[in-house]
Amino acid sequence: MVEEYEEIHYPIATPSLVDVMKLRMYEMGLNQTRLSELLGLSQGRVSEILTGKCEPTLKVGRDISKKLHIEPSIVLGV
Repeated sequence: MVEEYEEIHYPIATPSLVDVMKLRMYEMGLNQTRLSELLGLSQGRVSEILTGKCEPTLKVGRDISKKLHIEPSIVLGV
């Protein structure tokens, strides 16, 4: 009964890739500069991904998944 109430009135949305990346950056002690080095991207490109202005390519998404230990389903948005 409590689970049903919570699911109806307080549903938990699936986190976005940006939210998960920021959490993982915090957990790993990474800033945008270090993340750009880790992923082999420019700081500008990392900034665009983290602000939601663009989505990562499939190759970059794979690197994000592997290097930040994020589930591929979150990276792909499924």
